[in-house]
Amino acid sequence: MKLIIPMAGRGTRVRPHSHVTPKPLLPVCGKSMVERIVDTFSAVLPRPITEGVFILGPDFGQDVRDALTDICDRHDAKASFAVQSPALGTAHAVSCAGDALEGEGIVVFADTLFFMEPGVDLADSDVVAWVKHVDDPSRFGVAVREGDRIVELVEKPQELISTEALIGIYYVKDLARLRKEIQYLMDNDVTGHGNEYQLTDAFDRLLKDGCIFRTANVTEWLDCGTIEALADTTRFLIRHQKPAIPEGALKDVVVHEPVYIGPGASIEGGEIGPETSVEAGARITNSVVKHGIVFAEAAITNSNLEDSLVGRHARVDGFSGRCNIGDHSEIDG
Repeated sequence: MKLIIPMAGRGTRVRPHSHVTPKPLLPVCGKSMVERIVDTFSAVLPRPITEGVFILGPDFGQDVRDALTDICDRHDAKASFAVQSPALGTAHAVSCAGDALEGEGIVVFADTLFFMEPGVDLADSDVVAWVKHVDDPSRFGVAVREGDRIVELVEKPQELISTEALIGIYYVKDLARLRKEIQYLMDNDVTGHGNEYQLTDAFDRLLKDGCIFRTANVTEWLDCGTIEALADTTRFLIRHQKPAIPEGALKDVVVHEPVYIGPGASIEGGEIGPETSVEAGARITNSVVKHGIVFAEAAITNSNLEDSLVGRHARVDGFSGRCNIGDHSEIDG
């Protein structure tokens, strides 16, 4: 079983935190988005993951490849890489996987987090599309079903024909067949929304060719595509996972749980939490930090922060209020 993960976008809506680190590799309570995706599928699929195929942007460095290789190594899977340049749509992104589009696999876009029950049934389906019930389907692509089979895929319907939103996760029994349909779109310049090659158009061709499509459900679908969404998702994970606080991380600190504190982080004096994530190696001294994210190796001293994001290796000293600063930045009060 392969995981095909397009992640070439720079994540402009979560800047400044994606200036250096691609959005899918930003940590959320100690694990990057892409690692959480790999972990989830390793836990729920009926067959083990054998290969992770990552479609990267042209400016992604070796450090990104090394991080993704480490994730695959932890799951005894091979890591493979392709580059998408230029970005011409979701179907084009998948096509960049090239010869890796053989056999069965999961195509999943690395810009959201999700949870699903184990034991996903992939039998007797050519394609399984994961969906989530939404109140306003006009903002999404939706799956229209008759019984347990999908009969139509509709992008942003203006009439209420389905409340099952497509969330960008698909099991494909025959990746080579999907590759063929994507190639048809590109050879014949069949574009959709944004004048780009859309994966749903390739799936629609498979559907009309008689492939059996069914749906599977996620229990949670969490957006990480904006600063506000990333903060909300972090708070959700802290509330629901209630992570343990590492021994020795706190000294003379008032803790308002729930909080996440990563390995090697230290907090001395002041208050921390609630719903605050402090990533690995960060240091907070004589400060109050509430409802925030402090990324790895950041340093906060003599400050009072709320609803703030402090980037990797950033420094905040003597500041009170709300801030959002990127990696290696500094604020002095």
